[in-house]
Amino acid sequence: MSVTNAKTIALSIMYSLLICASLPVEAKDECLANADNLIVEGVPPVPLSVVNGCEKYTHFRHAVVSGWHPKRKEMLINTRFSDTQQVHLLKMPMGARTQLTFYPDRVVGGVFQPIVGDYFLFKKDKGGDEFFQVYRYDTDTRDVRLITDGKSRNTSGRFSKDGKFYAYNSSRRDGKNNDIYLVDPRDPKSDKLLAQVKGEGWSVSDVSYDGRTLAANEEVSINESYLWLVDVATGKLTALTQRKPGEQASYQSIRFAPNGKGLYVTTDRDAEYQTLCYLDLATRKLKPLTADIKWDVQEFELSHDGKMIAFAVNEDGFGKLYLMDTATGKYWAVKDIPKGEVSGLDWHNNCRDLAFQVQSARMPNDVFSLDTKTNKVDRWTECETGPVAAANFSEPELIKWKTFDEKEISGFYYKPDARFTGPRPVIVVIHGGPEGQARPGYLGRLNYYLNELGVALIFPNVRGSSGYGKKFLKLDNGFNRVDSYKDINALFDWIGRRKDLDFTRLMVTGGSYGGHMTLAISTFYPERITCAVDVVGMSNLVTFLEHTQEYRRDLRRVEYGDERDLKMREFLQSIAPLNKVEKITKPLFVVQGENDPRVPASEARQIVEATKKSGVPIWYLSAKDEGHGFAKKKNSDFQFYSTVMFVQKYLLNAGGASKEASGNSSH
Repeated sequence: MSVTNAKTIALSIMYSLLICASLPVEAKDECLANADNLIVEGVPPVPLSVVNGCEKYTHFRHAVVSGWHPKRKEMLINTRFSDTQQVHLLKMPMGARTQLTFYPDRVVGGVFQPIVGDYFLFKKDKGGDEFFQVYRYDTDTRDVRLITDGKSRNTSGRFSKDGKFYAYNSSRRDGKNNDIYLVDPRDPKSDKLLAQVKGEGWSVSDVSYDGRTLAANEEVSINESYLWLVDVATGKLTALTQRKPGEQASYQSIRFAPNGKGLYVTTDRDAEYQTLCYLDLATRKLKPLTADIKWDVQEFELSHDGKMIAFAVNEDGFGKLYLMDTATGKYWAVKDIPKGEVSGLDWHNNCRDLAFQVQSARMPNDVFSLDTKTNKVDRWTECETGPVAAANFSEPELIKWKTFDEKEISGFYYKPDARFTGPRPVIVVIHGGPEGQARPGYLGRLNYYLNELGVALIFPNVRGSSGYGKKFLKLDNGFNRVDSYKDINALFDWIGRRKDLDFTRLMVTGGSYGGHMTLAISTFYPERITCAVDVVGMSNLVTFLEHTQEYRRDLRRVEYGDERDLKMREFLQSIAPLNKVEKITKPLFVVQGENDPRVPASEARQIVEATKKSGVPIWYLSAKDEGHGFAKKKNSDFQFYSTVMFVQKYLLNAGGASKEASGNSSH
């Protein structure tokens, strides 16, 4: 999910007042003005009464681990105090968060030089375009200097252990291939191309302890990737894993062992799930270290002395933190940490303190550390949930249902506040990816629907979702795309059998691929839904593949199919929501960012224009300063207020409105 941030000067524009002339005289209400950066079509003016009812659910924030200071027990985090997430410094657990960067656009990362710590590197894009640039921030002078070229897309990145160089990937050469570059951040002029590669999916994963070798990962798809060694002196590439027909494997986290003789990796090679393994560089043999854990090891981090590994396991969406003694191979679950999704593992140079972050339904992402010698857990942040008590937020229930081919599909069901009785309207929220996964995390603004409107929320993990093994992950590829739509239809059947849910008031929504699924459901099963909200979704996979940024096109073709193949093109055109627009018979709200590099704004515009011709109610909201989803708080808030109005008008007042519970009478 995108990290949003606090109010800037531009927010005053959003809160300037006007009179809603369209309202009856006796019901006039002051409304928000539409900011100049927004394109708003069909969306009614937002009354301040709506803002006043919703606003308290917008004042939350979360914190993300960026990295420890190498000498002091201090850390950098990303969090929001203004309109977007920025880099902050924490000097102690629960200490004051000191903001270091101040930009109108989001800032990601914040990694200290690993030996001295007199500067750190961070990345920033413009208006959500995802063409990230790397900057050096000097901690003494607070001067900021651009390290990369200011034009290309720069990704991944690892310091050498001695801090003398930084290796990263860039599309600088031709806008497509993700070549490998080296730079001494103290001297930006030292920036040089180390190795040319072919493909968009390359990333620098680690630097050997002696600084002579890089480990790189070549991702072809989420199901297929290959490991390489790169000579730092010559740029020579050496393949560690081979391409063998029918033997695809995925590699994710990669770290050098201190002696340089092997790599620790997570992979599903010879396994159904991502397993922590040791790869011997001399023999190329792979030794599984967590084979008895039948879930994905989602990430791991090796302590700087190589004696311990921290790793997080994704168990049916829930997270669990483990520690491993590399000498014995023994591992154990860490106790006394909050239950929730665990991520962001980062060891301090002292090889004792481990930073990580946890989020749950009642806790936004918060930063913690574990003293592995004493097992003491310290909480570093306690992110605000606004004027709403987190204890009142609904905890998710893991649900499962059988789909058309008898496969079991799962998801998370959040029940509305107990004061709402009778069958409740439902919003089905479909994740993106499509290789993403709905997990039981913090819902933020969505808690409003549960607490104030009495709407139930269901987050399904249809086939193609990660976290359930590599076979499940491949089930929606290519010509099997429609099967994932059928999984949602089976969920509708499950809803119909529940006495606590109202199948006559059912909305579907989602972002990115979830937005595509929303449009697809609107055309395949229009009779089963009441309305739909598509956020940055693809309306035609053919036009999407033709117009998405070149650097990611081939990666997406592996998942969706190659539109240049005649049979695949015909199939994708036959299922495209844009080509079935006459099937859209229920109100539709489309949200888009004008600078989206992944799903171009043309995907939204073409479905909006086509739907207008059918006479179906269509709302459209786009932001000129956003990309793949809204990252700025002021824009996210406006989207939220508008969506609440859409839900009130088209979901709550539809179908089984007569079933409204007495608990809803005050809303």
